[in-house]
Amino acid sequence: MCATCGCGDTHHHHLGEDHTHHHGEKSIVEVEKDILYQNKLLAERNRGYFDAKNIFCINLVSSPGSGKTTILERTLTDLKGEISFSVIEGDQQTTNDADRIHATGTKVTQINTGKGCHLDAHMVLHALQGLKPPADSVLFIENVGNLVCPAMFDLGEKERVVIMSVTEGDDKPLKYPDMFHTSTVCIINKTDLLPYVNFNVEKAKEYALKVNHKLKIFEVSATTGHGMDEWYSWLRKHVQALQEA
Repeated sequence: MCATCGCGDTHHHHLGEDHTHHHGEKSIVEVEKDILYQNKLLAERNRGYFDAKNIFCINLVSSPGSGKTTILERTLTDLKGEISFSVIEGDQQTTNDADRIHATGTKVTQINTGKGCHLDAHMVLHALQGLKPPADSVLFIENVGNLVCPAMFDLGEKERVVIMSVTEGDDKPLKYPDMFHTSTVCIINKTDLLPYVNFNVEKAKEYALKVNHKLKIFEVSATTGHGMDEWYSWLRKHVQALQEA
């Protein structure tokens, strides 16, 4: 069970409903508070911080094993010296991914969520206090591998990028629509493995656009570098626009 949002709990509550228990002539009304309310407030605080320092914040989300850390590693390495980066790494345990990012020469801080299955705005707020990303830079937040709960939690990011790989089903967008609906970019990774797996890229794109017709989609292989230039062009364009605003 997630210690933060309670997913996996066998006792289900419906948010926003009033639950009335009658005891004789006495009625006790229990009003459940929206568990996301506090998160929304802190996300706006984070967003204000990013706007004030002109930081382009990207929330990277995916299921486990999609290759988001590899995409991040390659991006940081290839664009080193061109764009100033910092990274917040989210995992339930270990600093393995943070160690990989640190090896690229990028400033990084690790958040271990324990039983939690996602990052929230409060965790990011505390991480920012130690990380202190520079003004006019890009901050990547690599979320915990999960296509369900992270969709509900705004971290204050400017863009949400969902990553899926060809080793997963091409119907991922239909099975996890909330994540694809709340994202602005979809990266289909590991295209170098297409000859060896049963994955239809066109169907995956069709399903993703059915859920969110505004999605920008990139087909890449972070291992070979195929398609990464298009992703870099998108990143450069948005960084430039932010700096000129």
